[in-house]
Amino acid sequence: MVANMDLNEFHWLLAIVQSIDVGVVVLDREYRVEVWNSFMENHSGRTARDASERSFFELFPEVEESWFRRKVESVATLGTPAFTIWEQRPYLVRFKNYQPITGLEDFMYQNTTILPLQATNSKIEHLCLIIYDVTSVAVNKRQLQSMSDQFKHLSRTDRLTGLNNRGYWEEELKREYARHRRYGSSASLVIFDIDHFKKVNDTYGHQAGDTVIQSLAKIVSEQIRDTDIAGRYGGEEFVVLLPDVDAAGGRVFAERLRGVVERLQISHEGLVIPFTVSLGVADLSEPCHDHQQLIERADQALYGSKRNGRNQVTVYGA
Repeated sequence: MVANMDLNEFHWLLAIVQSIDVGVVVLDREYRVEVWNSFMENHSGRTARDASERSFFELFPEVEESWFRRKVESVATLGTPAFTIWEQRPYLVRFKNYQPITGLEDFMYQNTTILPLQATNSKIEHLCLIIYDVTSVAVNKRQLQSMSDQFKHLSRTDRLTGLNNRGYWEEELKREYARHRRYGSSASLVIFDIDHFKKVNDTYGHQAGDTVIQSLAKIVSEQIRDTDIAGRYGGEEFVVLLPDVDAAGGRVFAERLRGVVERLQISHEGLVIPFTVSLGVADLSEPCHDHQQLIERADQALYGSKRNGRNQVTVYGA
């Protein structure tokens, strides 16, 4: 059909290529431009005359040349199309994004197709690059993902402290306990609370009490490793799960935290509010029936610290 195409039909074909809302570029085997449609003109700022016979890499220096060459050579060798999507590579050529609705991004997200163009002698002497503007789809998907991530974060976060809520940290503790049962890994749980917290509330007010809780949460966040899980147990009580840490390591962490809190100066409405914490540590070195038993043991150690005068660390079984 193409071989018998008359000049009118060829003109129609060119008109279609010029008017469609995708980028069309035909390259020879030396990566020189031979066809450059109006989409490319509008978004690159270069006319077809400016682009003609110029190297694609000269026109678009942002293109990763070695990757693009491998992609094109594969198409030419196998004679089959190749594709890239924005989720793998946000764009091939960097065009500005002019869509007002999706103006959050300053560039155009793109899907691309590379087609082999067979000559009359059956050789592939040219390749067609088609560039699709998928900015709206990409931005919408990214926004939905961002919202989903925010909802996940909110669902697991304690509002006052920003630490993990009990539902989340207890699930992590269950997971850590299961890992211990399967692989024999170690883990420590530190439970601690603010000494005489009722007195803080009665003396300075509940807003001051919230300030103390938030300040303690901030200190905890600064003291833990990326792999540790810090959370709020309830009220003025907190937990830290320390994966791959035994009781001795748990004691070191707890003592360091206790010392930092003791030296802290919290100010609220011009008043300095001193406070301390009592801590209990338990680890998985002794057999547990379930994760809940580890919580109970750390709780018992905490109350041991309370009974012995507060502002101290007690390790279960020590």
